[in-house]
Amino acid sequence: MPEHTTWFTFVLQHIQSTLEHNTQLIGKSYVAGQDPTWLSFEPILMSLVIAGFLVLVGIIVSSKENNVDDAVIPDDSLTLRTFMEAFLGYFYDLASSVMDPARAKKYFPLIATSSCFVFFSNILALMPGMPVPTTSLSITLGTALVVFILFNIYGLLTNGMDYIKHLMGPAWYLAPLVFPIEVISLSVRPITLAVRLMLNMAVDHLILSIMLGLCALILPLPVMILGCLVVVVQTLVFTLLTCIYIGLATEHAEH
Repeated sequence: MPEHTTWFTFVLQHIQSTLEHNTQLIGKSYVAGQDPTWLSFEPILMSLVIAGFLVLVGIIVSSKENNVDDAVIPDDSLTLRTFMEAFLGYFYDLASSVMDPARAKKYFPLIATSSCFVFFSNILALMPGMPVPTTSLSITLGTALVVFILFNIYGLLTNGMDYIKHLMGPAWYLAPLVFPIEVISLSVRPITLAVRLMLNMAVDHLILSIMLGLCALILPLPVMILGCLVVVVQTLVFTLLTCIYIGLATEHAEH
């Protein structure tokens, strides 16, 4: 997404000289081959803010769950605890429907972390002037690569070399044909995860900004309603594909 000004940009201006000095550490962009600017740090630093916010939410919610007697009694109104319970409960049920409950529980830390990071990053797109980390391909690709690396590790730990043999097809004489296709299919997964999420969130945020520029009162409302749907759907799609990839990688060889 093109670089644009947000409130976070004005915050970073106070350390602009330091950021400009460290731009060489990032290196050129992979797609366009362009040199980074000090604004290139904005999605990276904002993603760290989201990560810190999630750690704080985890501490607050878990502190209320320590008392078992109070934890079993739901709050009377919508609170941070009830929201997170409903949110994570939905994605745990989703993971259980894709794979068996035992594996869903085992791999839920990755599933829950990715869903929370994507959701809370996406929801910033509904707030005009807010930086949205998931509009940057660097952030979405980094998130997708974490999922890619871990589900392959899970597959190797579960099935050992049978995980590699599975990529070679049902018969040895088909391996020269099937193996390259399977490797390409496997390698494309993080790219599809990253590009789909980045494009949808970037376009949604851009359209909302344009509508606000045209008319800040009534015209943006339909776009914001559509944006709510985009935020939810993109979080669901990313998490669902993560569950599917983990489920396929950790399925026992005989299945």
